[in-house]
Amino acid sequence: MIRNWVAAVAFSMVSAAHLDVYAKDLPDFTELAEKQGPAVVNISITQNMRAEGMMPFPGLQGDEQMQELFKRFGIPGFPGPGFPGQNGGAQPEYKHQSLGSGFIISSDGYILTNAHVVADADEVIVKLSDKREFKAKIIGADKRTDVALVKIEANGLPKVTTGDPSKLKVGEWVAAIGSPFGLENTMTAGIVSAKGRALPQENYVPFIQTDVAINPGNSGGPLFNLAGEVVGINSQIYSRSGGSMGLSFSIPIDVALDVTNQLKSSGKITRGWLGVVIQEISKELADSFGMKNTNGALVAAVEKGGPSEKGGLEAGDVIVKFDGKPIMTSADLPRAVGASKPGKVVPVEVLRKGSEKTLNVSVGEMPSDGTEVTQASKSPAKVEINRLGLILKELSPQQKKKLNGRNGLLVAESQGAAAQAGVRRGDVVLGMNNSEVQSLEQFNKLLAGFAAGKTVALLVLRGDSTLYVPVKVAASK
Repeated sequence: MIRNWVAAVAFSMVSAAHLDVYAKDLPDFTELAEKQGPAVVNISITQNMRAEGMMPFPGLQGDEQMQELFKRFGIPGFPGPGFPGQNGGAQPEYKHQSLGSGFIISSDGYILTNAHVVADADEVIVKLSDKREFKAKIIGADKRTDVALVKIEANGLPKVTTGDPSKLKVGEWVAAIGSPFGLENTMTAGIVSAKGRALPQENYVPFIQTDVAINPGNSGGPLFNLAGEVVGINSQIYSRSGGSMGLSFSIPIDVALDVTNQLKSSGKITRGWLGVVIQEISKELADSFGMKNTNGALVAAVEKGGPSEKGGLEAGDVIVKFDGKPIMTSADLPRAVGASKPGKVVPVEVLRKGSEKTLNVSVGEMPSDGTEVTQASKSPAKVEINRLGLILKELSPQQKKKLNGRNGLLVAESQGAAAQAGVRRGDVVLGMNNSEVQSLEQFNKLLAGFAAGKTVALLVLRGDSTLYVPVKVAASK
């Protein structure tokens, strides 16, 4: 009995010693939370919307956190502005609210957050850690990088210190502060899982991947290193459940600050542009081109009259260096080009038919596709709704390019008969009955030829799918 007691005491002492050593190796986040917490804010937005019928998920109408989750991560069935209507009559308006996070970058009230947090907001309210609330002004937002800058009228505010994301190492401890599900000033911690991560449709951001617990409401909040410096903005998660699964992605703070400086100085974002279509190089493609590795970006097409064609680039070239920067994967090229100043002549090293060649290309300016949003652009001119219940807009050149040159009209708003039939905001109308859509003017002339009560078939593009939607024509106003 005594022997067993002695063994138990000895084991307990050894275990305590091991725990003590282990505890000494763990980071202490208490000081970081105390010093940096006051610079993190809660952001709530309000959108004035028209209730056009029943929501696909009625129980979510008052659940701001779940609506923010659905809105950001594209869960099927979540409506955009307005819900599918049940009749063509006047519909009541309601206020849609959602939540996010942000952080103060200057003591005079400039705050960084995500573009998707403040997208389409009619009112933005910033709540500080001391419970004070301010109505904020959107200075600008860039959807390509998901960065937004807002301003509140206050002085002497606590602000964050920014760090250098390039010095981050995989395995390094990091922490996030934000408002997951509305729980203000919540801190979570983890490690850097990967750097320079490319995500689908996100060509301009080399994301920092972490296993920090990020949930709806954390969007726009800061990612800190152990020195208490902001190294990123928490932007996206990968999740099958809607909650954290240990795959979180943050925008490097240097990328965000570059966007911020441009928004403050000019109100718009200027990016370099080459005018090429590129693709990743597989092992099979590398073998067919006689390459020793899969490094580089393969030029699949060159836009006629664009900077690349003028500079001598050809389809089949493999870009291995741009302005002295190695291009290891195709995702490296858009970032390097986008960071270049339009008009700058840069050396572009390519592999062409097995030989190395250096071309001097004058970088162009990326055409706008409407992803840059300023406060001024929040007040569009009044547009009349047509007899189908639609507000339609011409496609930008970039949007047409995504349709391989096809024409179409973007659905800016869907009400009445169109909404009841299932036409959604963001759809692209490609045709009416057997006629292809060429322009807004042509569409309106076609529509004028149909009497009230007739049904027309709209050919609609939604994502990668096309479908015909029958819509009844209303009487002229």
